[in-house]
Amino acid sequence: MEKNYDVIVIGAGHAGCEAAHAAARIGANTLLITMDMNKIAQMSCNPAVGGIAKGQIVREIDALGGAMGQVTDATTIQFRMLNRSKGPAMWSPRAQCDRGKFIWAWREVLENTPNLHIWQDQVRRLITAPEGASVMAIGVETYLGMTFKAKSIILTAGTFLNGLMHIGRVKLPGGRCAEPPSLELAESIAQHGIRVARMKTGTPVRIDARSVDFSLMTEQPGDTEGRRFSFIDQDSPQDPPLCPSLVGRGVFTLGSCKADACSEHSSPLPARDGQGGGSFLPCWITYTNEAVHERLRAGLPDSPLYNGQIQSIGPRYCPSIETKLVTFPDKDQHQLFLEPEGTNTNEYYLNGFSSSLPIDVQIEALKLIPAFRNLEIFRPGYAIEYDFFDPTQLHHSLESRVISGLYLAGQVNGTTGYEEAAGQGLIAGINAARHCTGHPQLVLQRDEAYIGVLIDDLVCKGVDEPYRMFTSRAEYRILLRQDNADARLTEIGHRMGVATTARLNQYLKKKDEIERITRFAENYSVKMSDVNGLLEQLGTAPLTRGCKLIELLGRPQINFDNLSPALPHLREILDTITERREEIVEEAEIGIKYKGYIMREVEQAEKMHRLENIRIRGRFDYSTLQSISTEGRQKLLAHDPETLAQASRIPGVSPSDINVLLVLLGR
Repeated sequence: MEKNYDVIVIGAGHAGCEAAHAAARIGANTLLITMDMNKIAQMSCNPAVGGIAKGQIVREIDALGGAMGQVTDATTIQFRMLNRSKGPAMWSPRAQCDRGKFIWAWREVLENTPNLHIWQDQVRRLITAPEGASVMAIGVETYLGMTFKAKSIILTAGTFLNGLMHIGRVKLPGGRCAEPPSLELAESIAQHGIRVARMKTGTPVRIDARSVDFSLMTEQPGDTEGRRFSFIDQDSPQDPPLCPSLVGRGVFTLGSCKADACSEHSSPLPARDGQGGGSFLPCWITYTNEAVHERLRAGLPDSPLYNGQIQSIGPRYCPSIETKLVTFPDKDQHQLFLEPEGTNTNEYYLNGFSSSLPIDVQIEALKLIPAFRNLEIFRPGYAIEYDFFDPTQLHHSLESRVISGLYLAGQVNGTTGYEEAAGQGLIAGINAARHCTGHPQLVLQRDEAYIGVLIDDLVCKGVDEPYRMFTSRAEYRILLRQDNADARLTEIGHRMGVATTARLNQYLKKKDEIERITRFAENYSVKMSDVNGLLEQLGTAPLTRGCKLIELLGRPQINFDNLSPALPHLREILDTITERREEIVEEAEIGIKYKGYIMREVEQAEKMHRLENIRIRGRFDYSTLQSISTEGRQKLLAHDPETLAQASRIPGVSPSDINVLLVLLGR
């Protein structure tokens, strides 16, 4: 049997869900193929979203019109804003979620997205056809004997491509625990010249809370103030799967809007209980000890990481417990976080104890921790090896350079993490839909989004270990804050047809409020007599002359809220903000306090954009340029960068190599 679509998405993990959702919202007739509809958006490892740099990505996804932020808010059981003691460029939201509710919230979003169809099956192979001297993707064949054809295909198979799980010396084929691997798909793609390699990741033991003595652990509560990921308030639904304003945009011809699935009528997400998807739950902290370490060391000969069983490279930043012991032999303890999997389950995730040691070693070692002396587990930790494809063979749109019409997103590109996968999936979904109609592809720049940094790093630098986003990877961190993701990306998302008009209007209203507060601060004169008493109470020097409010707000001890009692006109301005007050005031303050830093990064970004505008692909035969270093020639030949700026970010291409190219270009 054969059926035709505009876009086919293979895999319903975090990348696949965002890809299918975005493509369908734009108007593409989209098919999402998944092995198990009951495990859509499965949190294979930690049931948490966000974290340092990752939280920024989730807010960017939301600003562009993606669903991860809304699904997270609907299922949150603990929220924390990390790095609050540092500057706002480092603030990163993180939420612990109810794993089961997260799956069903995502499934509800997808099932109520017009133009989106779901098929439960496994893809056997990619179907291609000649396209001049190259090939193009035209469809897929499944194990149930179905043939699906499409103009664009997105691969988001995660760890399933030839997945192999390890627990001690036991090896089990699988993409996740108790799920089968995909054994033929990778080969059907690699045969066309796409380079394939292996990576490894792992996950910890899952613990039965009834066997834990919580009195011997330290409680870690979440934030008390109400925060969320999505810029859309779940209590006033405005952002459902499709808005009628997308009709007639010239991208696709859409049918009539279904009122129960339209942004002007309802939201597909479940109502929130308070702030999240259920009661707020704490996490818990404990530590390993030397007795634990001795038992783990005794098991190292059976560790697949050290007995030669695993040859592939794992994530350096998230090592297994056995790797910690080998790398840091002098440490007498390692911190562990016991985190709930949901509100209605006794299953807990032991963060910090990822392991592929034999089951008996894992259990015996953990029982040497006082809180776990009566330990019972649901399943052990394990490692998994899987295939990924060289991301330097991608365009920045995430379309393959080798097979046109094939887009790759998520762990198949060598990344790790739900957020990194979802960000790629969203961009792949947008571009796959636009590919169907010949519209220009969306490419986010490094000063526009962490998603742009992520994709540029993959394409220009490649990976030699599972890639994870850090704030240190972004050179424009002050510009790429979590609080201003909507200012950076909502208008882009609306132009692409993913962010609705309702969402855009909400952002424009917020923008006007921020500008109004900022203008007031620039023009309002503060008298010494009004504020000096308050300034002394706040531990900052009194004024020696009158000044504009904006000057006073430059002090670290001062903010709008603690000044408002002394300044009635300021209080009146703030009281007029009836919606999203905390968010608006915070962003206005950051813009005022960090204006100098922000302007400096804007200038740096503008300089880099000049290099981004210099196209070099096809203009040089790098093998003949003897004035460029040998390594530089080799890297430029291998990567064939589109622009001079991309060339400058390739490891091994030096600044002097870039200068040579500028001279040869007559610049």
